[in-house]
Amino acid sequence: MRARRALVTGGAGGIGAACARTLADAGMHVTVADVDEVAAKAVAHEIGGEAWGVDLLDTDGLDGLRLDVDVLVNNAGIQVVRPVEDFALADFRRIQTLMVEAPFLLVKAALPGMYERGFGRIVNVSSVHGLRASAFKAGYVTAKHGLEGLSKVVALEGGPKGVTSNCVNPGYVRTPLVERQIAEQSRVHGIPEDRVLSEVLLTGQAVPRMVEPEEVASLVAWLASDEAGMVTGASYTMDGGWSAR
Repeated sequence: MRARRALVTGGAGGIGAACARTLADAGMHVTVADVDEVAAKAVAHEIGGEAWGVDLLDTDGLDGLRLDVDVLVNNAGIQVVRPVEDFALADFRRIQTLMVEAPFLLVKAALPGMYERGFGRIVNVSSVHGLRASAFKAGYVTAKHGLEGLSKVVALEGGPKGVTSNCVNPGYVRTPLVERQIAEQSRVHGIPEDRVLSEVLLTGQAVPRMVEPEEVASLVAWLASDEAGMVTGASYTMDGGWSAR
């Protein structure tokens, strides 16, 4: 029996790299997909997997693709922090392309093989922003809500054929994506950067710290396992209690 094959997008760093390592530790052959091919190759070499240098913003290049994977982790994402009236249309479209269109096309590419084998796990790294909104994040919040909807539709279609589809919804994770937000949040809120964590990012949490990438990866790995076969169409929060309010 072959080792299960996993594909992790945005796998060269942050949550994606943590997922790649954790899935490899679980015995899977992991493809690390990232626009930064050099960094993707470094992670792939570390875990004995392979790299796929791909620009997921080029969705025309993904249409018609066929993926031979058992586990698909849609993780790649970007963030722009602006008031709606200042939010550039190009930025809004770029976020939707990367975080909704690309996952749709990758799921579409993976499902035929999953259906043939009677097994598949699709894990979408969403966010608490897939369930709740924050000011100044129109593009990101819209995209994550769209990803949640896609995940549920795939769950309904794939369930009878052995394929599950779920979302993981972390709060602020200690990644370069979040660290880059601190300067932007400082600007839009008009406060110093050293006050952004305590006064903006973590104010709604009962557990006042950021999530670690390895914590997210542990949940992703469980959702990708045999033991999670009855879990589908779900959204698992990991937000320190933010969404409990």
